[in-house]
This record gives sequence, C-alpha cells and structure tokens, in this order.
Amino acid sequence: MKNIKIKKTILFLFTLAIVSVSCEEFLDVNDNPNDPPISTPSLTLPVALQDFAALNARTMTYLGNQLVVNWATPSNWSANSIYMRYDFSADDFSNVFETSYVSIFKNLTYVETYEDPTGAIDYSNYKAISKIVKGFQYQLLVDLYGDIPYTEANLRGDNPTPVYDDAETVYKSVIADLGAAVDLINNADNAEDPGSQDILFGGHMEDWIEFANSIKLRMLVRMSNTGQDSYISGEIAAIVANGGGFIHDSAGANPGYAGEENKQSPFYDYFVQPNGSQTNRQDYTVASEYALEWLTNASDPRMERLYKEAANGGFKGAVQSTVLPGTGFTSEDLSKVGPGLLVSADQDQIVMSMAEALFVQAEATVRGYLPGGDAAAQELYEAAIEASFIQLGVEDAENEAEAYYNQPIKNVSWSNSPDKIEAIITQKWVALNGTSSIESWIDLTRTGFPLGLPIPDESNGQRPLGLLYPSSERSRNSDNVPSQSAGDVFTKAPFWR
Repeated sequence: MKNIKIKKTILFLFTLAIVSVSCEEFLDVNDNPNDPPISTPSLTLPVALQDFAALNARTMTYLGNQLVVNWATPSNWSANSIYMRYDFSADDFSNVFETSYVSIFKNLTYVETYEDPTGAIDYSNYKAISKIVKGFQYQLLVDLYGDIPYTEANLRGDNPTPVYDDAETVYKSVIADLGAAVDLINNADNAEDPGSQDILFGGHMEDWIEFANSIKLRMLVRMSNTGQDSYISGEIAAIVANGGGFIHDSAGANPGYAGEENKQSPFYDYFVQPNGSQTNRQDYTVASEYALEWLTNASDPRMERLYKEAANGGFKGAVQSTVLPGTGFTSEDLSKVGPGLLVSADQDQIVMSMAEALFVQAEATVRGYLPGGDAAAQELYEAAIEASFIQLGVEDAENEAEAYYNQPIKNVSWSNSPDKIEAIITQKWVALNGTSSIESWIDLTRTGFPLGLPIPDESNGQRPLGLLYPSSERSRNSDNVPSQSAGDVFTKAPFWR
C-alpha cells in the first residue's frame, strides 16, 4: 500500500486554511470559476481529495458494514436503530449526496475548469485527476440514488437547480470521461506535476491511469445484467488497448495523517480519540454474530484482524436487533472493530483496495470480458484473497492465505465452489469488511450474494436497495428532483439490476 508521507504539520495547517477559504471565499457559488480570487488547482485538489477520502471512510463505510451485517450494536446502547429497522428517511445519510455535490464535485469542477491566466502552466494532470475522482463518486451516487444531476451539475451560481439525468446515461458518460482522463494523461507531455498535492498517488500519473481503468472495469462489470455485452466488451477492449493496466496496490489517501486532533486518518478517527481512548462509536460498534460464525466455520484467520477479542474474553457477536437480548451482550462482552482495520492514526485511508480490484477482474474473467478463462479467474480470485490477508496484517499472510483457500469449503476453495460468481462476491464481502463495504451492499443488491445474510426482525423483511434524495435537495430543487416515497428504498432497483 502506498504511504505518501508529506511533511505533516505544514500540509495540515496549510490544508485547514484552504478548507476555511473554500467554505467562505474562493469557492462561493457567486464566484466565477474561470476568474478565481485566490485559489489554484494545486491548492484546491488536496481539499477535494481529503473530503472524498473522508466521506468514503466514514458514512459510506459505516452504512455498508451495517447493511451487509458485518457490524451490530450491543444491548447497552440505543444507537443505530435505523440499521435494524431500515426506516430510512430523506434526512438520513444526506451527507452522502450533499458532500458529494457541495464539496467534492464543487472543488473538483473548479480544478477541472481552471485555466491559468498567464497561460504558462498546463494543468492537464490536475484535470485528469478531477475527472477520475468525479467518476468514482458519480458511480456511487447512481448506485445509491438512481437518477442524479450530471450534465447541469456543478455550474455553481449559473445553475443552482440542475436537471436530473437518467442513471444509465450518467454511467455511460462517466465511463467515457474515465477514458478521456486516461487520454489526457497520456497526451500531457509538459503538464504540471501534482506532486505532494496529490494525496493518493503523489503525482504518479501512471497510477492514476490504473485507477481510472479499475473504476471503469468495476462499472462495466456492474452492468453485466443489462444485456449490453457488446458495449461492455468494447469498453473493456479500450481499457486493454490503453496499456495502463489496473491498480497494482491499494489506492489510499494520506495527506500526512497523525495522532493529533483533527489530523487522524478518518476511519481511525471515527473510533479512536487522539489520546488513544475509544470513542462512543467504538463502544457501540461490535461484530455481528453472523459474520463471526461465517468466519469461524471457514477457519478464516482474518477474523482476529477484522474483530478484536471482547474485553470479557473470546470472540462474540450480537444479532442486529433493537430488542434487548439479555445478559452477555453488552459492549464488554462483544468483539469490536479489530486491529487489522484500526492500525494507527496515520494509516492510509483506502478508497479502493488491491483485493477489491482483483475480485472485480476475477468476475470480469468469469463473465468472459477479460481473457484467460477459468484458470486466470482462479489465479485472480486467490490473489485477491492473499491481498486481503496482507492488508489486514495476518502473520505469514501468503502462506496463511494459501492454506485458507485450499480448504475444501464452498465459497472458499475455487474448485469446491460450483457458482464462481457467488464465491467471488462472498470472498469480496469478507475482504471489504471495514474498508469499501458500501460496495458489498451494492454487490448484494446486484447479485444476491452473499446468500443467507439475516434481515432484522424489526424491518419489513426487505433490505433497502438505495437511499432517498435529501430533503434539502428537494427543497431547493423541487422542480427537478424525481418523485419519491419512503417505500422506494425497497422497491426502486438500480438500472443495472
């Protein structure tokens, strides 16, 4: 995993100053993006990337882990009832939509549309990075909301009430933009090097090409049920043709995270205070009984990295329920988020793990979109499991991974898994526990895997398929927001399902 360690104090003070400015001055909706009073792409890009990493580290990951039954809540806490009842409202998780548009897209569009007034600096690399990160986030918004603003989005004061574009149209436009971003990088011979302002890849543009290709492949595989194999195959052929390949290490942001107030890696900061003590969230976030049982039955050594031993001893999980189950289910009796996820205050914030990228390639190979057939798919599948073991810090990871996936267990061993897609998605569910688990929820909606995930008794017997548009957006853009009812979260499937 890349660990881009910029001089911490300087960058954080500098970035905090820019964040303040971005909220109050140079990113005000009334400013002309082509005549900025203060900022340049080199100042704005790290702010956008930090917001992007933090949103996906916190709300997106927490929501995903709850919806795919990785985590539960102990009986001595009343928090998190929404995840057991599935009574999502327009005010729940609104920051997924709001932060994407009001912060991330706003800043990235500023970078993408900026032109150096002197004409001396070519910001093509910055523009390409902006396209790629926007593509990543647009994909998630379509997956979670359906139709969203795209063609008229991010025009700031010129159009504060953008139209909503068809979800499939947005997807295909993003796929095209990702290809355009790769072309922009390949043709940017004299472009400015983002260097340390790029907190994901440190200005290594070949890594951005790999990232763009990996996002694009994920989107195309997600469309596998739409009956558009010709389109999908053509776009994947374009990925192969650009020669950039896919990510060769986990993509993680790190502007110089440190064990100080307001400087900790965002996922870590969710659970651990700068003085080392736990936050309330760490106390009321525990292992689910289902996940622990699955890992135990599969003799999976990652269990002790994904979850930590309970304060009162042993590994124990809770059922997702608001009904108090009695004694032995308080936060002292249950396993909490583990040491393989909460490593240190300065850990990279992963936005796409190596394991995820390999599982996507394995699925694409099984579906015939990538060459190599069963042998290549198995190699990718096993490499993905190994990457997960390494990421989580399992001791002797390579040998332990090999011993694990050679067990004659369905959805563990490749040869003992009759449905290869089920095996891939199930192992992907394990690997994304605590990182990009929002992808596991989306995979569950798309494929129905992993099979057997329990649904809390307090819910209506259905697991949500997405989110509701925020009430704030409905208030300010009422003429364009698609009509929606509370029940739509259970019945309105994404276009690719």
